[in-house]
Amino acid sequence: MPVSLHVRNVEDDLAVALKKRARQNNRSAEAEHREILRSALKPRLDAEWERRAAALREATKGKLTTPSEILIREDRDFR
Repeated sequence: MPVSLHVRNVEDDLAVALKKRARQNNRSAEAEHREILRSALKPRLDAEWERRAAALREATKGKLTTPSEILIREDRDFR
């Protein structure tokens, strides 16, 4: 669910730089602001995902699993 962020008291030179960068990337200042936030925070999100995936792999290490295509076929045959 998207939220609105309001940034107050931004220095004039930063606002000008944001608008210039947005123009260079053919985006609005608002779209450029979103892209800056996304690129700044994405590595952290990726790192968290990797950490959770590693924890899941560790928790299921050595356990027998059934390939998903077999489970899907069994479910379809059951119906």
